[in-house]
Amino acid sequence: MAPVDSTALLTDHYELTMLQAALAGGTAGRRSVFELFPRRLPEGRRYGVVAGVGRALDALEAFRFDDDTLAVLDGVVDEPTLSWLADYRFSGDVWGYPEGELYFPSSPLLVVESTFAEAVLLETVLLSIYNHDSAVASAASRMTLAAGGRPCIEMGSRRTHEQAAVAAARAAYVAGFEASSNLAARRHGVPTTGTSAHSFTLLHDTEEQAFKAQVSSLGVGTTLLVDTYDVTEAVRVGIEVAGPSLGAVRLDSGDLGVLAVQVREQLDALGATRTRIIVTSDLDEFAIAALAAAPVDGYGVGTELVTGSGHPTSGFVYKLVAREGSDGELVSVAKKSVDKISVGGRKYALRRRSADGVAEAEVIGIGAAPVDDGDDRTLLVPLVRDGEIVGREPLTAARDRHAAARAELPLEAQSMAKGDPVLPTVFL
Repeated sequence: MAPVDSTALLTDHYELTMLQAALAGGTAGRRSVFELFPRRLPEGRRYGVVAGVGRALDALEAFRFDDDTLAVLDGVVDEPTLSWLADYRFSGDVWGYPEGELYFPSSPLLVVESTFAEAVLLETVLLSIYNHDSAVASAASRMTLAAGGRPCIEMGSRRTHEQAAVAAARAAYVAGFEASSNLAARRHGVPTTGTSAHSFTLLHDTEEQAFKAQVSSLGVGTTLLVDTYDVTEAVRVGIEVAGPSLGAVRLDSGDLGVLAVQVREQLDALGATRTRIIVTSDLDEFAIAALAAAPVDGYGVGTELVTGSGHPTSGFVYKLVAREGSDGELVSVAKKSVDKISVGGRKYALRRRSADGVAEAEVIGIGAAPVDDGDDRTLLVPLVRDGEIVGREPLTAARDRHAAARAELPLEAQSMAKGDPVLPTVFL
């Protein structure tokens, strides 16, 4: 297996200067509890989706200060701090919402229990993963909800950073997308798909030659891109070349709703009643919802998905909520700044549900777990125990969890209109 690059430099300078001061002041070893949570949902959103958990666990496991990493830190911190970092291994516990779960304002998505020194260093890398992946998954969830069971394909790689593209494909799969165009996503178990772009058609002297080459290589089940020139003529030629068993045609421009109706009528008239219509071109959840009545069989989504459909970050924060006092007991601590208030104390959470399984509230206990009345779900699960990763799972498990958790929500969660969170957050 190839060596894993250290993730220890995926952090902010001030994490290390805090560490240096804490080591010098004798407080670095104080038992501490940090929590990662949202103060609020992005404006107008009714729920959020947790994604990036598996990537965060991988990053934590690779958080090591090897010789090359320490060399970069020369002049950043003093020698005693560099010596401490050389032996860094996270030895604490982490609890968290499992991947694919939904979240609401103040949901304690991660609870990190360790020494101050060990836990504070993880702030930046955890936030960067969770904020990005959850933003994409939250947008993807709205898109798959709007699609109403029609498949969605992630196609946004060329619209974002090359590594963010892979993370986005993974997060979209968690939230119900069927596949990605990005081959690197296969490393995460995400199926990939793709056929051709306009350049392939333009390469050939005629559209017929392009279609014949594609069908000859990929079979009649392939998807032909039919809007390079004239859509009606391309559909006619496509069926002539592939026959009525052609897998699909793709529309990438124009009034997609109107074109889909026209193409469906033409395909049916040509006997290609089972040939699907796939649409692409700057789709978001609102465009997908607007196409609900059109004879569209699937959607390819790019830019809006990988940028969070207007909310490219989730707004998560990572705060110290409790630390060891002089008597050895944990003391609740909290920030009191205006508009950035946090709630002190170690949190526990459950999803309150009615007797018929409909979610009613996000219930958060401070210092003690809320009591399950028999219909509720505990939300925090162990992810790391004594420094060892215990929370890894297949991505399909996260995908199934997301579908089940979303199905629990009240009906207003299905609205694409701006609104308040569909569940209240209740502190006990």
